[in-house]
Amino acid sequence: MKEQLQKMLEKKASEFVGEKKAKDEKVIRKREVMSKRNADIVKTLAVGKISKAEMKDGYHQLYYHVHLKYLIKQEDFLYVEEELERRKASFGKKGLHEDVELPVDFTIKTTEDVTVEEDQNPVMERYTYDRLKVVQYAERWWDEYNPAYQKFDVDCTNYVSQCLHAGGAPMRGYPNRSKGWWYRNKNWSFSWAVANALKTYLQHSTAGLQAREVQDPQELQLGDVICYDFQGDGRFDHNTVVTGKDAYGMPLVNAHTYNSRMRYWAYEDSSAYTSNIQYKMFHIVDDSS
Repeated sequence: MKEQLQKMLEKKASEFVGEKKAKDEKVIRKREVMSKRNADIVKTLAVGKISKAEMKDGYHQLYYHVHLKYLIKQEDFLYVEEELERRKASFGKKGLHEDVELPVDFTIKTTEDVTVEEDQNPVMERYTYDRLKVVQYAERWWDEYNPAYQKFDVDCTNYVSQCLHAGGAPMRGYPNRSKGWWYRNKNWSFSWAVANALKTYLQHSTAGLQAREVQDPQELQLGDVICYDFQGDGRFDHNTVVTGKDAYGMPLVNAHTYNSRMRYWAYEDSSAYTSNIQYKMFHIVDDSS
């Protein structure tokens, strides 16, 4: 089973490169995005790692992660994009029966109100935002989870908050979960861990961690934040942190939930993407801004 799985991964990886006819929807989406960006995938590496095996309905089922690396060429600029894909393969008496990517759910399962209230008399704290440290942290933990923090099934905002704090962004609002932005003693504000709440906080914060909304992605700098409303229903589902720029100055981002690094900011190659997608882009401001 493992040998068959590895051969399938190698075949899939080869389909991202060149103009071979492809049936895989992900490969097709990825190629389309690259074409729009005047970019090419010149090499792809796929390595699988089994996380769980079980018998179900007469089939051997393997749950596994695929670490995908893409070497991308855009003009004279080369860079590597990476992602961790979660998949399930089913094997029967005749060999591989089915292999599918597991869907990613960006929705926080909570019945609590995740609105964020502003402090009436916030404590003003001066700080300098170290964008290099943000990127260093984002790169260190993009495919792992810092044991100093709680891990969430939907971990994107928790990860972005950790990156912001690594850059020196000050916490405030403890112990009220509806106020400020903070993490302490395995407890946290809504804005620390919930995508829509962090978006709301960045829109309205007047002390501590603050941001300025921009309309052009090229205005974003390393360490800035992009928020995503995939369905366009006004409730934001996902957050990423800017960790690089492509040949045309467009942001490349790192993220959790669907763990990825140096991914093109617009997420058009994501299975969560819809034509109704809305973005909010925030430039983090500090005393040096």
